[in-house]
Amino acid sequence: MSSGNLTKKEIVVKINEKTKIPQKEIQEIVQHALNVISEAIIGGRHVELRNFGVFEVQVRKSRVGRNPNKPDKDVVIPERPVVKFKAGKDLKEAIEKQPLGTFKKALTH
Repeated sequence: MSSGNLTKKEIVVKINEKTKIPQKEIQEIVQHALNVISEAIIGGRHVELRNFGVFEVQVRKSRVGRNPNKPDKDVVIPERPVVKFKAGKDLKEAIEKQPLGTFKKALTH
């Protein structure tokens, strides 16, 4: 397992290594797939990728926060839409099988 973030370029390279499809074609397909997913989320649709997970927009409620530079002043944080991801069954099970150290390293980078 490599360290660091997985990039779109790395996804393209990994698919190319397995399929031998030219990287340019793979890059276009990956980008089209991401565009379709983005458009659906922006349109208020849930995106369900069976056994992988679900992307959905939820509205985060308005709340009161504090500015760390001026902790005596309350700041109203308005409600706003946020994208949430809920892992699917297969992904959850695979993650649970990994040693915790795998994720602790990733969180410190």
